[in-house]
Amino acid sequence: PLCWNQLQKDLEEVKELLTNATRKRVRDVLVAEKQKLELEIKNHSPPKPKDVAEEEKSSLGGYTVKINNYGWDQSDKFVKIYISLNGVQKLPAENVQVNFTERSFDLLVKNLNGKNYTMTFNNLLKPISVEGSSRKIKTDMVLVMCKKKREEKWDCLTQVEKESKEKEKAAYDTADPSEGLMNILKKMYAEGDDEMKRTINKAWVESREKQYKGDIPMDI
Repeated sequence: PLCWNQLQKDLEEVKELLTNATRKRVRDVLVAEKQKLELEIKNHSPPKPKDVAEEEKSSLGGYTVKINNYGWDQSDKFVKIYISLNGVQKLPAENVQVNFTERSFDLLVKNLNGKNYTMTFNNLLKPISVEGSSRKIKTDMVLVMCKKKREEKWDCLTQVEKESKEKEKAAYDTADPSEGLMNILKKMYAEGDDEMKRTINKAWVESREKQYKGDIPMDI
């Protein structure tokens, strides 16, 4: 079968002849040939180079990794989220996509070292401007710029984080200060490593011993 490039050249020549042909019979023959060539071209799409085919396959069906690590900062007008991805600057710009809504954004990085990377932020703390938000590709990093609708300080990124902080604060803000301290110590103990647990245990034992030894003033 004729290769795709040859068919294209034949079609171009037939089109050129058609522009110059004046006799109806000749034009009818050329039109029929043109339609025949167009159908053949449609059925013989050009083979893709191996690397392009591999890249497409990888970008569509590759292993997808969820990004969990990020850093963030803010100015009066923007909330900035920094996502580290080695070699991201080598990708075509269209492989790094961010979709914004008024209270969310999701990032998709296609075919970076054979993997796709995704990150989603829902329920942003405050509304953002979709039109004013954007993304920048830097060396080994994607910077997501969320344009604030109002110039005000954000205490955290999402509504969920805010609710979590408020719950923690409520647990410590009790009427009894010693109870608040106990809550903090319990949290430190639960989240601490072995060294932290030993330190808290030691302090607790020493505190109890002092009470029992009579370091508490006695009435004379």
